[in-house]
Amino acid sequence: MIGKCKAIAHGINALEYIFREGKLGKTLLFHNLCGTTPKEIYEEMKMVSDYNTRCRNKILRIEIGIAPQDEKRLSLASVRNLVSNFAIRMGLANHQWVAVTHKDTDNMHIHIIANRISLYEEVYDTTFVSNRAARVAEDLSRKYGLTIAKEVKAKRKHQKTKTNPTREQTKKEVQQICYTLLEKYKGTGITGHSMFLYGLGKSGVAIERLKNKQGKVYGLKFSYAEQSFKASEIGREFGYRSLQKNFEISNKTEPKKATTLADEPAKNKTQSDIGYQLVPPSRSYTSPANTNESSSIAQAVGNVASTALSAAEEIISGAGGLINPQTHGDDYAETAWQHRLRNQAKKKKKRGRGL
Repeated sequence: MIGKCKAIAHGINALEYIFREGKLGKTLLFHNLCGTTPKEIYEEMKMVSDYNTRCRNKILRIEIGIAPQDEKRLSLASVRNLVSNFAIRMGLANHQWVAVTHKDTDNMHIHIIANRISLYEEVYDTTFVSNRAARVAEDLSRKYGLTIAKEVKAKRKHQKTKTNPTREQTKKEVQQICYTLLEKYKGTGITGHSMFLYGLGKSGVAIERLKNKQGKVYGLKFSYAEQSFKASEIGREFGYRSLQKNFEISNKTEPKKATTLADEPAKNKTQSDIGYQLVPPSRSYTSPANTNESSSIAQAVGNVASTALSAAEEIISGAGGLINPQTHGDDYAETAWQHRLRNQAKKKKKRGRGL
């Protein structure tokens, strides 16, 4: 058995939920209440809770879970007795509360809606209330001989993990296929990537791209022999981005296509980066194909540069005094005189401050 508790503000919604048709199993207990419908129960609780104006969350919502193996040997009287003891140990003897069972899931579970304000206008302390409910459920489980959720959880944590032998064998087969093909076509560009995918399909391994809500691919899934595996289960080399990097052509890789001795240097430069290019071909720089044309362009640029430099030298030497500061002696003298006056004025101000 397991217990949970939480303070809430929407009392009428919680009451309507536990009494909803299709969910309600059995009505167990009405404590300090006269009404039997959600509206009547809420009005009675509101009359008491209105005495406190500072408290916001005036309703306690409690859930008690019963293990499937315990449900079969619990009678309706035993369940009512269990709920009554649970409420008393939780300190709700002077509070209004109602308890029902739900049948909307495979396992029977109990809902308790309680007024947080007692009949004596006391506010129920909710400090670590969920932990308190769990301890009470554990104590009652020992008393009634029910399954203790805490012990079941600890047993699952420390017991040896049970794996499906068929799935593990299939996983090893997929890993062997993937690593064999990756070793064969690694570093061979787009062609190798295509051959890798073709080899997987020929071996019966299918790859599916996983997309998020925005339509962006975030991972890969491998399917083989009616079993599916995430890329991380197969190996770290088979992630969505890491798999692409494995096929990037390295600088040492030689193109497989046969070429003549005359065309080999030029083709090595243009074809060495085919595959996963970091810079798109439209934005990358392409050198001129004709060497004669490139040499003529370089010679023309050199001629223009030398002409510009010689013209600049002639202008500087011919202008003579135009760029000589001495031709503007009057202006510089006037500027120096104004600076001197400003400095004298600043010194006078500093002397006045000292006085």
